[in-house]
Amino acid sequence: MNGYSTTRIARPRHVLQIRGTPVLAVMIGSMLASALPIIAQVPLLPPFGLMIFVAWRLIRADIWPLWIGLPLGLFDDIMSGQPLGSAVLLWTLILLGLDLEHQRNFWRDYWHDWLIGGLSIAFALLGGWLFVHLSGNGGSVVQILPQIAYSIGLLPLIVRICAALDRWRLP
Repeated sequence: MNGYSTTRIARPRHVLQIRGTPVLAVMIGSMLASALPIIAQVPLLPPFGLMIFVAWRLIRADIWPLWIGLPLGLFDDIMSGQPLGSAVLLWTLILLGLDLEHQRNFWRDYWHDWLIGGLSIAFALLGGWLFVHLSGNGGSVVQILPQIAYSIGLLPLIVRICAALDRWRLP
């Protein structure tokens, strides 16, 4: 040993680690559903990219600029096969809604974050269903209700994973 402490406090961080970790996490989450070899008639997997996007916004209110919904939503549209522009619009609206909610409400706790995150995910899934339905495809809205339920149920786990990534990326 050289006598120096190897604590986390003084470790140098690269700007790509600080700024790139949340973006890369969302992109990996968006790719996850299309990378798994699962074929189903109804939506089966939760929207991991969206869940990670919302989780980062709940953990760090200042992490996303308002325009970030456009490129990340476009990437999610390409990966998921949704109609092009649906996630762009929905993710931007979610980010605007979360920003408005953050400005109006200064008091937040675990349950409040879970409710806000769950409503955001339900809004995006129902909006995505509407885009698919308007394009002449898709089935009944009842088919996505289980996906909404277990996406909301998995949200606290995704928030914990993002919190662990946040502890890693910051000194």
